[in-house]
Amino acid sequence: MSEMDSSHGGRVTASGGATIKRSGAHNRFLIKLTVISTLGGLLFGYDTGVISGALLSLKADLNLTAFSEAIVVSSLLFPGAALGALLGGKLADKLGRKGSLLVCAGLFLVGAVICSTAPNVGVMVVGRILLGFGVGAAAVTCPLYLAEMAPADRRGRMVTINELMIVTGQFLAFAMNALLNALIKDPHVWRWMLSVAIIPAVALFVGMFFLPDSPRWYAVRGRMADTRRVLELSRDPAEAAEEFNVVAEHAKRDVGEDKGAALRDLRAYPWMRRILWIGCGLAAVQQATGINTVNYYAPTILESTGLGASAALILTITVGVVAIVGTILGIVLIGRHNRRVLLLTGFSGVAAGHAVLSLSFLLPASNFRSYLILAAMLLVVFFVQTFIGTLVWLLLSEIFPMTIRGFAMGIAVFVLWTVNAAISFAFPPLVAALGATLTFGLFALVNVGSLIFVKTFAPETRGRSLEELEDQFRSAGDAKHLVHEAPVGVHGG
Repeated sequence: MSEMDSSHGGRVTASGGATIKRSGAHNRFLIKLTVISTLGGLLFGYDTGVISGALLSLKADLNLTAFSEAIVVSSLLFPGAALGALLGGKLADKLGRKGSLLVCAGLFLVGAVICSTAPNVGVMVVGRILLGFGVGAAAVTCPLYLAEMAPADRRGRMVTINELMIVTGQFLAFAMNALLNALIKDPHVWRWMLSVAIIPAVALFVGMFFLPDSPRWYAVRGRMADTRRVLELSRDPAEAAEEFNVVAEHAKRDVGEDKGAALRDLRAYPWMRRILWIGCGLAAVQQATGINTVNYYAPTILESTGLGASAALILTITVGVVAIVGTILGIVLIGRHNRRVLLLTGFSGVAAGHAVLSLSFLLPASNFRSYLILAAMLLVVFFVQTFIGTLVWLLLSEIFPMTIRGFAMGIAVFVLWTVNAAISFAFPPLVAALGATLTFGLFALVNVGSLIFVKTFAPETRGRSLEELEDQFRSAGDAKHLVHEAPVGVHGG
């Protein structure tokens, strides 16, 4: 089924021009699966954000050195989330999107229990790695599941709700850190901060039992009755029948081409390799924005400017607020503007934000400098969350062909978390060696390079169904150019 024109009032216009009205039951099902499955995104955000505040008391309680602090922060990212992304891609293809999310829920639960009860650095690192496995696998599986479950006109909005849940999780982490720090005058307060993640982990595990797997995953495995059944849960019968025919045709072709091994496919089909390289590049430039230096080290940065620990924790909440506002605005813009235009705007703004942040550290120490540094960090967060973070996760869920989608998504997200870990680990020693001015100036230059990459290689996916995108990339073959424009008159998705 091709992309549709609008989704206002529950009515959508299909490719043939007929207007289809989805029932309340269809919309309720879509809302239910979005809320439950994106609890993985909420946990992703909470577990990556909570460490920023927990470090302030954790350092003294577990006697962390600068090196062990970096290990505690980065172990969730690498090897945790990076390997979890590879695990998630394989699990999503082997066990299904539903089965993979159930595994993620278990990892989130066990990891949170270990971290909140850790008696020493070694046990903490083990717990953080397990959490990282869950974060990485959920980062792959949640967008895949939403993209494959969503009707074409709602795909963009549904997939980006996961990004909204990620930043909401980070906001909750920042808010809980400040609240618990104020209420619990105890050097062990970090244990309470880390244990909060147990609640959504249990909710995700229970909730996924009430959801089906993806119709496209069923189709590739020849389970066509299940494919039709799941499509009919969220589509009008005529809409479901049209999409079923398209999905079934693509599944039959893919199976007929003997695409059982993703690595063999990548060797045999140059167009697949090209799309994989583009996906990996998009994943890398998303992290090269430097967004996680703010998410992980904002309280530390603000405290270093002369603010007290409590003031730094409270002000860090503004990072979460701006991230949520930016993500909501980004979701609105996705429905109205082409993906590439938004990405180019985002990288321009992030480069400018890092330039301002770099110059701010040249000023003499004062409250004005502290708040100017906070404002510059918020500017970076706003442009990343509005124009880049949401868009890259959406593009990664859209561009890969059906039969290697889980595997390819895993590779791209492995790259994303590896770059994230490298930047997070290198940031403290880089600031110590170069100073904050040169470090953030370097981020500004890197984002100019990212802008050039997006302008040169990023395809436009708005206005096309997943099957249409695959056909477009397949027909392009080894061509050096992919179609960059959305079809004329497309307003949705």
